[in-house]
Amino acid sequence: MESSPEFELLVACCRWPPSAGGDKRVRAAAAGVDWQAVLAAAARHRVEGFVHHALRRAGVAPPAAAAERLAAAASGIARENLFYAAESLRLSDRFSNAGLPHLFVKGVTLNVLAYNTLALKRSCDIDLLVAPEDYEAACAALAEAGYLCFHPAGADLPAIMRYAAANKDSAWRSADGRIKVELHQRLCVNPMLLPAIGARSPSLAVEIAPGVSLPTLARDELCAYLCVHGALTAWSRLKWLADLAALIACEDEAGVERLYRRAAELAPGRAAAQALLLAERLFGTRLSASLAAELRAARANRFLEHEALRAMAGGGAREIDEQPLASARLNLSLLMLQPGWRYKVAEIGRKLPRVPAALRSAIGAARAA
Repeated sequence: MESSPEFELLVACCRWPPSAGGDKRVRAAAAGVDWQAVLAAAARHRVEGFVHHALRRAGVAPPAAAAERLAAAASGIARENLFYAAESLRLSDRFSNAGLPHLFVKGVTLNVLAYNTLALKRSCDIDLLVAPEDYEAACAALAEAGYLCFHPAGADLPAIMRYAAANKDSAWRSADGRIKVELHQRLCVNPMLLPAIGARSPSLAVEIAPGVSLPTLARDELCAYLCVHGALTAWSRLKWLADLAALIACEDEAGVERLYRRAAELAPGRAAAQALLLAERLFGTRLSASLAAELRAARANRFLEHEALRAMAGGGAREIDEQPLASARLNLSLLMLQPGWRYKVAEIGRKLPRVPAALRSAIGAARAA
């Protein structure tokens, strides 16, 4: 689909790593844009840090008011990420001392892996993954660290446990309100999307400061998770695709294909295909001609790519739930992420608050199969 000049500028600014060719793309894309629309779209996609960095590097001078807002946003992102990094280290020490295996997903660890800096990508919370059998102890560790559960609101521990078992996580806020932690016992509400990835999956330590590391998913598992995470909201924010593209930017065609094959094993279905088609289209991710042809040969993959482009580029500054017919299109995209009826029945059952007893029984059988 056709995208706006403002969206094209965001794409050019988010392309990683920086290069002379990238600077040229930024200068060309910046010609004649509506800077108020750029600011609004950058805020919606949460890429103000990238826009500020790329414009300065390319020698593009926005109007003074726009430049001031971008500089303020970029400065705030860098400060907040240092704060999130320090708090992640505090929580990691507490969980380690309690004997709780844990992984950080996205957030500051991904900032370092993809961009080698904490200064660009906005972090809005801390995603912390623990094993289901450790969830009760993890809740206690968060409470001892000064956090209160706000989703589900006002719940006691048994209610939090029931909620997290059904919904994958619970949300906690620090006493001063500055930090939100999403405490996950799995990474997807529907476990069929990432059946083999959890807190005890292969991991790696990410050095976020000299001599100081945090644990996250190993590279293959992280790529698979990022593909599914973006697909769950039809890639409606550009920053999610930019993260994946930056993480694999060092790979040649053979390396990208290996990552795709592994991601398709770890995340059965079409999420990895959708992600790579989008990354190739928007960020120039290197796909071999044979892999690109294979991925685009499937009508479902082309549909998912088109719907994600619509969600990402078609809304301007509007979130996906504010776009016309977005809910219906998103639900259709979700149903297309895996072939076969078991996944679709399970997904429909998850979304319907009340279903007939016979359908509930069928859903239970599908999940058990």
